[in-house]
Amino acid sequence: MSSWDGIDEFVAIATAGTFRGGASALAVSTTHMSRAIVRLEARLQTQLFHRTTRSVRLTDTGRVFLEHCQRMLMEREEAFALVNETGEPQGELRLTCSTAMGERFIAPILRRFARTYPRLQVNIDLTNRVVDLVAEGYDLAVRTGHLPDSRLIGTRIASRSLVTCASPDYLARRGSPRTVDDLGSQDLLVGNAGTWHFRVDGKARSYRPHSRWRCNSGSAVLEAALDGMGVCQLPGFYVRQTLAEGTLVPLLTDLQPADEPIWAVYPQRRHLQPKISELVSVLRKELPAMLGMGGKV
Repeated sequence: MSSWDGIDEFVAIATAGTFRGGASALAVSTTHMSRAIVRLEARLQTQLFHRTTRSVRLTDTGRVFLEHCQRMLMEREEAFALVNETGEPQGELRLTCSTAMGERFIAPILRRFARTYPRLQVNIDLTNRVVDLVAEGYDLAVRTGHLPDSRLIGTRIASRSLVTCASPDYLARRGSPRTVDDLGSQDLLVGNAGTWHFRVDGKARSYRPHSRWRCNSGSAVLEAALDGMGVCQLPGFYVRQTLAEGTLVPLLTDLQPADEPIWAVYPQRRHLQPKISELVSVLRKELPAMLGMGGKV
């Protein structure tokens, strides 16, 4: 009996939520699945599922075991890919990115990438949560700013600017701030970033805005600024068109912070896989062109 016996079946059932769904995923019978799980539980001397007539539910032990099994299967597929691939990206590609950047830029690039490589299965998770790539089994993330996780490799693929601005109507009523400290007397519109960034006398300066209006959507912050509710600081891609149209006015331009890098981030050993190395190459080429402004957003 192989030490792998029952592992694929266990993960398939846990993922599908039913024996039938797991059997369908592996193209085997439900009888085969049931026998495989019985043998696996006997070897482990513990129960992995709570079974009912309609569904199965992982036990506490099963949940812990699932995390390890998923990691083992992923590493097994990586090993096969490294040995057998001829250089063409294939298999599952799991990527995560912030919602706004993902919808506007990364998802279109991934659509073209998937059409180019039909043996690739693309799974994109757009979320503003910082995902643990290693623990949650992701291949790659697109992130900005500082990268503290030493388990990851980061390749710079573009950069973004941060723009402080407000509508002409608001500025006519409240006046324009001239210094960072002047922001304390303004109505501030705050999004995901709890800290605003500036550069004063050649040095980076952080400012924590106090606001009566907050929203975790950059688009909603932009709409509030357009509606004359106050001053905001947003990545350039949100406000580029409104600045060109004059519906928003840039503020504190002499204090604009240095551009933040945009990174393709991935677990250390995965950069050898064609699906990762080729996608990073494509992102470095296409993302700056889409963003314009020399790769800044």
